[in-house]
Amino acid sequence: MIDLSKADPNFKWEIVKQEGGQQLLKCFGCSDCAASCPVRFFDDRYNPRKIIRLTILGMKELVVSSPFLWFCAHCHACTERCPQGIPVAELINAIKNYAVENGFCPDGYKTQLDLLKQLGRLYEIEDFDLKKRQRIGLPPIDKTIPDVARILGFTGIEKLVKK
Repeated sequence: MIDLSKADPNFKWEIVKQEGGQQLLKCFGCSDCAASCPVRFFDDRYNPRKIIRLTILGMKELVVSSPFLWFCAHCHACTERCPQGIPVAELINAIKNYAVENGFCPDGYKTQLDLLKQLGRLYEIEDFDLKKRQRIGLPPIDKTIPDVARILGFTGIEKLVKK
């Protein structure tokens, strides 16, 4: 049961102001998004309809602190099936963006950001990989891509994630 005494009536309006959140209030809760979600086939704890409903109800802390918010594969199956034409995947992204702006970011995302800053990619290129590339005639690649860190610096993402 949801304790609505903890609801923030302004939360839905904060999401509506986010890029991608404008159509939040068009949702009438039909569950087509949940029924079409491939992530839900593997873990039924992820439910885009529930995330949207809780957002409309103003359950800010519950929504932004939920690890399930980050399970969306961004496949857009939900968007394709929505009878209201709501871009559900974009709406989930808007809620994620709000969560990050308010200090809620999974540790895994922070780790990925650190790797991007250090290496310019999400994984380290091993000597084995470089030798394998050379053996099959591919050109060599740099172990790091310094421009990525510079580009990340322009985005301001580091300030958001480190909150």
